[in-house]
Amino acid sequence: MASTSPSATTESVLDHHLAAFTDQDLDETLADYDEDSVVVTNTNGSFRGLDEIRTLFEGLFAEFGQNGVDFQRDQQVVEGDIAYITWHAETPDNAYEFATDTFLIRDGTIETQTLGAVVTPKN
Repeated sequence: MASTSPSATTESVLDHHLAAFTDQDLDETLADYDEDSVVVTNTNGSFRGLDEIRTLFEGLFAEFGQNGVDFQRDQQVVEGDIAYITWHAETPDNAYEFATDTFLIRDGTIETQTLGAVVTPKN
């Protein structure tokens, strides 16, 4: 069930988003965004609207869907319309030594997300 209803809280949208990402469910992940949403990253630039955000998550799912991935959420804070997480991960290809996502969530939709990560390739 998508969490994009106007009555959805910041925390419920974040929980839905993280569960959809963990499940590698692209449709449910995208249900948290709309055509006006923007995701800004420190490594791949900005992604605007559902088509571009889909492309971003297809790449992330390809990497984080591999066997042997270890993903650990370190911190989660929700304040009003803002949600913030820190995490680290190991994939077969990269070590994510430190990563952080900040979400601006209004009316049940992720309006803006930032993703910053220190990534070291393993090869």
